[in-house]
Amino acid sequence: MLGGCLALLVCTLAVQAVEVRTAVLRVDRELPLPISRLDIQPDNLGFAGAELATEDNQTTGTFLGMEFTLQTVVVPPDGVEEAVGNLVAAGTVLLVVLASADETLAAADSAGEGALILNAGARDEALREAECRANLLHVAPSRQMLADALVQFLVWKQWKRVFLIQGSHAVDALLAEAYRHAMRKFGSEIVDERVFVDTGGARRTDTGHVLVQRQIPTFTQEAEDHDVIVAADEADVFAAYLPFHVWEPRPVAGSAGLMPVTWHPALEAWGATQFQRRFERLTGRGMREEDYQVWLALRVIGEAVTRTGSADPAAIRDYVLSDAFELAAFKGQKLTFRDWNGQMRQPVLLTDRHIMVSVSPQDGFLHQVSPLDTLGRDRPETDCTAFGGGG
Repeated sequence: MLGGCLALLVCTLAVQAVEVRTAVLRVDRELPLPISRLDIQPDNLGFAGAELATEDNQTTGTFLGMEFTLQTVVVPPDGVEEAVGNLVAAGTVLLVVLASADETLAAADSAGEGALILNAGARDEALREAECRANLLHVAPSRQMLADALVQFLVWKQWKRVFLIQGSHAVDALLAEAYRHAMRKFGSEIVDERVFVDTGGARRTDTGHVLVQRQIPTFTQEAEDHDVIVAADEADVFAAYLPFHVWEPRPVAGSAGLMPVTWHPALEAWGATQFQRRFERLTGRGMREEDYQVWLALRVIGEAVTRTGSADPAAIRDYVLSDAFELAAFKGQKLTFRDWNGQMRQPVLLTDRHIMVSVSPQDGFLHQVSPLDTLGRDRPETDCTAFGGGG
């Protein structure tokens, strides 16, 4: 009798087999070399995380009659709409995008309501607020989430007097505003604020290195008395030179020193060591944030498909935004989504690039729903209307 039941189950699963077609779209553009050669991006950035996630999804999918397939696509910034159009026309409507905010928005608009886009790279607040889209979910944290995570730690340490230094690029201004908002929110004070202007020098030449070494002490001289320096340097121009070069001996945080990240190879708690070793065996290198965020996005799809038995984008979206969804992701607690703007809730790691210093949200920062909602825009603050409104 048992054998007959098992045979019937296998036959039923075979009849109801589900093909889950996914794609990862990465936009590559010409960028200046990073300050450190250790930060040069590997060719398989993001795609390596996708490969591991597909293996993980297929491990469960095999038992349920599901076949997870992966396509990876690299395009220049002006090729997003065409690439997305081709993927959707070919029947691939579950897409992970690793790109800037404008390119991610173009992907969502090109895909249409019948597809689901998971943002694994863009941190702009506008994508979660005024420019939110119903078919766009965010696995990458916003700048505000990262800023809140760092400032919580600084407040916990009683380092409340902040010297804020921002770069001269547009992305630096967005990051600086996120830090200002976080400091108002958690009760710290900006006692001095300056802009480091990018003059376009060769950052990795000997002369560029010496030039910045000479500039930083003078640039930071005569600042108001402060506990910590926070750098908003998303363009990667000056922040790495701040430690050990500032005029007053103070800790540095933000874009250098103590940094808020979604993932780091130094994490060893909550089963992360085993996870990292699997990635290292697969790729021969450590996992970067982009790899983790793409892995996370595809695992969201995998978890939703196996729970609902459907690869329909609408069914996946409805499930992941519901109270039933949760995802284990080696961060000490299950991850969920905010149903008012499609943003994934997740802890943020604080690291000096060698060890894990802390994890936010910090103890003592409370919320009526979840401490994770102390990071980033809360429901009453949202401007997003695509998900039914907020507060």
